[in-house]
Amino acid sequence: MRAILAGAAMMGLFSPSAWSQSSPAPVTTLPEVSVTGTREKELLVETPASVGVIKGETLRQDRPAHPAQIMGQVPGVAVAVTNGEGHTTAIRHPFTTNPVYLFLEDGIPIRSTGFFNHNALYEINIPQSGGIEVIRGPGTALYGSDAIGGVINVLTRTPPSKPEFTLSGELGGYGFGRILAGGGNAYGNDSWRADLNLTHTDGWRGATAYNRQSGTFRWDRSLRSDAMLKTVLAFSNISQQTGANSPLVLSDYITNPTRNYLPIAYRKVGAFRLSTSYERESGDTLISITPYVRDHSMELLASFTLNSDPTVSTTENKSFGVMAKWRRDFPQMMRARLIVGADVDVSPGGRQEDSLNVNVTGTAPSRVFNSYSIARRVYDYDVTFQGISPYVHGELSPMGRLRMTGGLRIDHLSYRFDNHLAGAPVFVPAGVTFPGARFYGQANSIDVTFRHISPKLGATYALGRNTHVFAGYTHGFRAPSEGNLFRPSVGASAAAAQASMQSALALKPIKADQFEIGLRGLTGSVSYDAVVYDLTKRDDIVSQRDPVTTLSQAVNAGKTRHRGVEVGAGTPCAGNFRLDVALSYARHTYEDWVTTQGIFSGKNMEAAPRVMSNTRLTWQPAAGARVQLEWVRLGSYWLDAANTRTYSGHDLLNLRANWPIARDVSFFGSIYNLQDRRYADSAQLSNNQPVLSPGLPRTLYAGAEAKW
Repeated sequence: MRAILAGAAMMGLFSPSAWSQSSPAPVTTLPEVSVTGTREKELLVETPASVGVIKGETLRQDRPAHPAQIMGQVPGVAVAVTNGEGHTTAIRHPFTTNPVYLFLEDGIPIRSTGFFNHNALYEINIPQSGGIEVIRGPGTALYGSDAIGGVINVLTRTPPSKPEFTLSGELGGYGFGRILAGGGNAYGNDSWRADLNLTHTDGWRGATAYNRQSGTFRWDRSLRSDAMLKTVLAFSNISQQTGANSPLVLSDYITNPTRNYLPIAYRKVGAFRLSTSYERESGDTLISITPYVRDHSMELLASFTLNSDPTVSTTENKSFGVMAKWRRDFPQMMRARLIVGADVDVSPGGRQEDSLNVNVTGTAPSRVFNSYSIARRVYDYDVTFQGISPYVHGELSPMGRLRMTGGLRIDHLSYRFDNHLAGAPVFVPAGVTFPGARFYGQANSIDVTFRHISPKLGATYALGRNTHVFAGYTHGFRAPSEGNLFRPSVGASAAAAQASMQSALALKPIKADQFEIGLRGLTGSVSYDAVVYDLTKRDDIVSQRDPVTTLSQAVNAGKTRHRGVEVGAGTPCAGNFRLDVALSYARHTYEDWVTTQGIFSGKNMEAAPRVMSNTRLTWQPAAGARVQLEWVRLGSYWLDAANTRTYSGHDLLNLRANWPIARDVSFFGSIYNLQDRRYADSAQLSNNQPVLSPGLPRTLYAGAEAKW
């Protein structure tokens, strides 16, 4: 730490102009407006929801190489690394890959509901975005399926009003390199901005290399004084040796953490998005229409199924949709506001999947997968997801200090499934390599439909000029995705495989209800945001064994409860210092959970730390200069649903610095895991043994940025 501070001080000697400027005024941790709550700017103090914001300036200063390095600054939010920029997320839920989170870019879902990807944040160019907003808890009444645990909305950067260009280069440990280039200009009624992200790393563990090329282009055009167009084009190409944070037995975790038991796993992702928003505001009326197209593809040799069902798959889907909204304000009628809208999405796609025979050495849980060969095509189908979802949202203020809101959304979702392998289950005989014989159930071509109504209610009340309380009820749901419905679990017999398929086709949406109450405000120089919530999820999907046939099937039978307290606070301190804290304490429990592995009702959920915190001490000696020490705390959690063993949690220190060395040139650097602690990105039990996925050792990143 002393070396970093000394280096920063030396660079300051070469930038006397920086020292001559006054220190920047501290900003509060609470933004004045939010755009995610109603899809347009709204005062945060009148938003009855838990909204956390990471500003674009923070992203440009911190330069995260992974979402895990930035998202924890929002109370109650944690992201863990799998590999590359892959991730699992914990927002009012345990760390999970389940589709309980909705990822947006400028309010438009990154993916169709039918084709969820828990890694979807890596399809967005986060370090060059204009900010991130997070709604904790269900956001279904406005955004639809999947918004159970939370909504993450990544905002694009606004084009500049005059010419600008920025270029930065960055190097780091384990072969990390990144180039970020961006700029824009304005001409009359038009303004534009383009950004490009080129990233590579060799990976600090064996066979975990990662490459990405991402770009974002935004064009704003003013049609006249009351109307505008905003066009956003974004793409990402990602290739990685996934290993998906290959878990290690305890001895390897301690003594040989670079080892990877799953070196054959890989992932290749292509993502393209194009949207144009037309918005016209005339007097008290606004009309917004946003057509969009999306194109996603992924080739995946999944690491997480190698020990049970090794396959390689290619999935593709396109999307054609429109989001339309009409808003009317009634300023003379208790400041009433009415928003009526509808979302339409048509997403044709498909899957081709081949079962593998794999050459392995050793036995589970330390079995190593060395090579593979294609055994047989086991899934080959086309599926089209369709969604038509009208909604209504209303607000009014019956008293000057009271603001009440309510909303209702009706989702009509359907799948049209065409199976090219319809008929008998596909049989894959045992070979000379792992695994043994298995069966894959096949459904006939079919249409599956879901209908769901999602309400929300909320209110905010001004206790004083700088103190506001809010309360809300929100309902969320998650419709089964393409993989849930048409790609069931492998079976040991033809009967088991077909039973699994029939059970999958009968799945219903998962439902969630949340109550929360919060307080936000400013006391002296301390800004704060505190909330208490209680979220219950019903009809969760569990694997149950029929007592007569002894066959395992996926059914809606689970119930879980998620309760907690989240606090965010920040204050300037003496000597150009600032302290910011994001803290949460939660308890996640199985209320009704009977599976093929046992009865776990009343137990704590696994991978669910009770304590998560992020504390940042920032020193800003001059304009453009910053040194920040960050303390990340993750509490202990259970490794299994039976609550037999725990991971003890960890504490990490990170250090960041930004320093101007000339008028338009600056240096930046960061050290992650400053104390070089051994910690786990994830941990669980396998074959009744603890297995842990080691996190990044102490790693230095450094670079320079030039602006024109």
